[in-house]
Amino acid sequence: MLKNPVQLRLEKLEPWQHITFMVSLCERMYPNYALFCQETEFADEQKYRSILDSIWEILTVKTAKINFERQLEKLEELVPSADEHDLYAVNPAIDACVALADLLHAMLDRDLMLETLTKLSSLSAETVADLEFAQTGVEITNENQKENEAICAEWDMQWAIFRALKEAERRDIELIKDLRQELRDEPVSNIGIEL
Repeated sequence: MLKNPVQLRLEKLEPWQHITFMVSLCERMYPNYALFCQETEFADEQKYRSILDSIWEILTVKTAKINFERQLEKLEELVPSADEHDLYAVNPAIDACVALADLLHAMLDRDLMLETLTKLSSLSAETVADLEFAQTGVEITNENQKENEAICAEWDMQWAIFRALKEAERRDIELIKDLRQELRDEPVSNIGIEL
């Protein structure tokens, strides 16, 4: 599991900041899933988008009520199998589904929040590391990750999201909306997939 000091800093934030950070990472992984669906016609990527939107909604609409168990059931139908698809794109698509599933589990059981926060941060970086390994044959580890430009860019993005959240003294709905909009206006995934 790839580690970065951002993970320790994140733990000191409030639960709404944890959720916002994690949903931001899922938002960045969405293009990986969408591209896979478009290439294979495996599923409707808008169903993933709908589940993702429900988490953003919980953060920004006080009266929102979401059945996260139902969202998990919907997501189960959207997870591709690496055994059934012989192309690289299935791996980042699976990672995107795992990240969203983990976030939904953390929404259901808040005791999982800190563990899930670290897990999603690492998973997003490991998706990048897996692509780097597929392209270069060089395995990315905690010892050599600073030498890899793509991994450094991923950590830089995570630090940028952290810094934006850290500045908020209270739950800031406008900040959350701005972050969501920024991620959607430039829909580039953690591995450089553009929609």
